[in-house]
Amino acid sequence: MSVSYGVTDRVAVLTVNNPPVNALSLAVRQGLSDGAARAAADDAVDAVVIMATGRTFMAGADIREFGKPPVAPHLPEVIDTIEALEKPVVAAIHGTALGGGLEVALGCHYRIALESAKIGLPEVKLGILPGAGGTQRLPRVGGVDNALQAMLTGRHIPASTAATWGAVDKVLSADADLQAEAVAFAKDRISDGVRRTRDMVLDGAEYGAAFFEGVRASIAKQSRGYFAPERIIRCVEAAVSLPFDDGMARERELFAECQANPQARALQHLFFAERQVARVPGVTKETPRRDIRLVGILGAGTMGGGIALAMANAGIAVTLLDTGQDALDRGLGVMRGNWERTAKKGRMTMDDVDRRMGLITPTLSYDDLADCDLIIEAVFEKMDIKREVFARLDAVAKPGAILATNTSYLDVNDIAAMTARPDDVLGLHFFSPANVMRLLEIVRAEKTADSVLATALDLAKRIGKIGVVSGVCHGFIGNRMLGPYGREAMLAVIGGTEPQAVDKALFDFGMPMGPNAMSDMAGLDVGYFNRQSVGRENYETSAYDWVDRLVEMGRKGQKTGEGIYKYPQDGRTPEPDPVVADVLDAEREKLRIVAKPWSAEQVVERCMLALINEGAKILGEGIALRASDIDVVYINGYGFPPYRGGPMHYADAMGLPAVLSRIKALAVENGPRWWMPAPLLERLVDEGKSFADFDRENA
Repeated sequence: MSVSYGVTDRVAVLTVNNPPVNALSLAVRQGLSDGAARAAADDAVDAVVIMATGRTFMAGADIREFGKPPVAPHLPEVIDTIEALEKPVVAAIHGTALGGGLEVALGCHYRIALESAKIGLPEVKLGILPGAGGTQRLPRVGGVDNALQAMLTGRHIPASTAATWGAVDKVLSADADLQAEAVAFAKDRISDGVRRTRDMVLDGAEYGAAFFEGVRASIAKQSRGYFAPERIIRCVEAAVSLPFDDGMARERELFAECQANPQARALQHLFFAERQVARVPGVTKETPRRDIRLVGILGAGTMGGGIALAMANAGIAVTLLDTGQDALDRGLGVMRGNWERTAKKGRMTMDDVDRRMGLITPTLSYDDLADCDLIIEAVFEKMDIKREVFARLDAVAKPGAILATNTSYLDVNDIAAMTARPDDVLGLHFFSPANVMRLLEIVRAEKTADSVLATALDLAKRIGKIGVVSGVCHGFIGNRMLGPYGREAMLAVIGGTEPQAVDKALFDFGMPMGPNAMSDMAGLDVGYFNRQSVGRENYETSAYDWVDRLVEMGRKGQKTGEGIYKYPQDGRTPEPDPVVADVLDAEREKLRIVAKPWSAEQVVERCMLALINEGAKILGEGIALRASDIDVVYINGYGFPPYRGGPMHYADAMGLPAVLSRIKALAVENGPRWWMPAPLLERLVDEGKSFADFDRENA
């Protein structure tokens, strides 16, 4: 039974039991509705408690019902039934009360929670809004400002914070007997009677048009391009200005708008995709894992230091190796500074800073890596250096230690071959800054042991990363796709489009920055050295020769104050530079190119089609396990707008026949060298299938 009914001391206890997260399935909704009706008619009952078994209170909708027609009883009606009871109803919260679960609690007359509990309305992350009264009830019990903050960010709110808002009436110690406390609390409320949230009235004068315009302005940057946040604000405006039932009608109307918008499908696709990435052939719950208690990191620079921060943040001890004391001291200083800034913002204490610094042991000797369970090299991106490092690691690392390279492009099989233990070697490609970026590409080499891969996937989760498995190829998943994307952007520039126009087109599409600004930020010399290593026959020289001229002039991007743009103000704000225009004119003359600017639509189309086609090749070659894995990589590592679902989902939304048709047209216009359609794309179109179909068939 999904909802049990019992009576203790004249208090009915409705207990939800729908593991693992007590989702609000049809059976749970029906059980709550039936339980409320039974309690209303039970003369032996004076009050009601609603709670849940297992690790959490009701944590939201049943994801198995996503995309299916709703079946009665619907959640808003169930909550109305609970709220209408003439006997006090208490929600007893532990774990998390999220989405519909919190909406049920808000429909109760009172709420108590363990201090370890959290509440939240995270629907915005799924492209929708709370659709069972959350936008109307939370502002009434928790305050308009607080409710907007919770709904627009989707963050989980600690019970203690919710209590200061008024959304929780009593906070209990984490080890309290929740049912006993809830029954006692409910008995004490019998004399108080019911307290219906719907009857609370908000002060419309305090929250007028100016207030809501201020809210819109405050979230403009982080909500750029998203559909749901504006609808959430409109719902709260209705909560302030309309009677409760009219506000509920407005919520349902705007919920339907969100649900019908393509962004909801895209963000829900991403939700499932991020949970799918850990499903990897050869890795099961029974696959042995290796203990990771001490991690060695080679290189105390930006990347190595960022990896050390990520490990220490998760409580993992680090031995940090560099070749010089100055480099070590500099790296340790950057790490301490990072944590001290966090402490100044109130997100940790100075004791926390000292504790984390205490987890990092600096060294100049490879011998000090002998006890490490995992060693990650983050040294210069040159194969000769990597080979030398791994030969030395093979000599000092203990048996069973995992050896990982942070290479962005190089062949992990070649690196593993420098050791007598290639089964212990894999790639762990962190993204900069490594302590911030969520993506971790886990590169499975030809001989990587299943236990090593399983350990890496577990470690990713432990340090707060999304680990996506890639096979071995130049650039793996993300950087291999970045190549064609960047090629088209740079061809647009040499073809006559101003760099800032290219960047604006892709920014307006939803990217966090354009490819020219991104190249400047990363350092133009990074791509320069990579192109030198692969040889001119392996890339479109006309796209990049003008960039290489800039590097040879000493213009390496933000770090030198000049690159594709100049940075005269704060070192970060790009401005067009006439010098670059002169370089472009000279290159065009050399290549006999007549400048003809691309439209914004052309820029976006060619960059996206290049991404999609390369992604289809990667998928067809087995480098990526799923199209959705590619979407996770590009959203979490490269800033692809989440509300578009990732490049492969975006292709499905466009329709693969239309995608293939345009790629073939570009092959005719520009030659087939870079526009040869991916065989998998052609096959899927022939079979009338999508990338989503491919994933389902290969799950």
